[in-house]
Amino acid sequence: MAFLVGGSICVIGQIINNLFLQGGLSIKDAAAATSSFLIFLGAFFTGLGYYDELGKVAGAGSIVPITGFANSIVSSALEFKSDGYISGVGARIFNIAGPILVYGTLVSILVGLVYYFAR
Repeated sequence: MAFLVGGSICVIGQIINNLFLQGGLSIKDAAAATSSFLIFLGAFFTGLGYYDELGKVAGAGSIVPITGFANSIVSSALEFKSDGYISGVGARIFNIAGPILVYGTLVSILVGLVYYFAR
């Protein structure tokens, strides 16, 4: 199921990308718009409670695409909503996303250095 769901999310992303390209966006702009739209969809369906149900069936197939990142941020926000918007959501929204952002930044720097010195 992970393969089918993850692949389906990627197919949907490709369809969205093709629609943006047909709408006149450049390849770079269409890629950015597609990523933004998939993040929105992941956050939207997490807020409605559908993405968590999909995750129960699909496992890692729903976590690996970019929509899984949106799910992790919105899920942490929804978990602390009862504590209030400032002390709950605002203070704890990056409990899950913070380490992911730090790790992603450090790995991208490392890959950039390896690429730079390998040339």
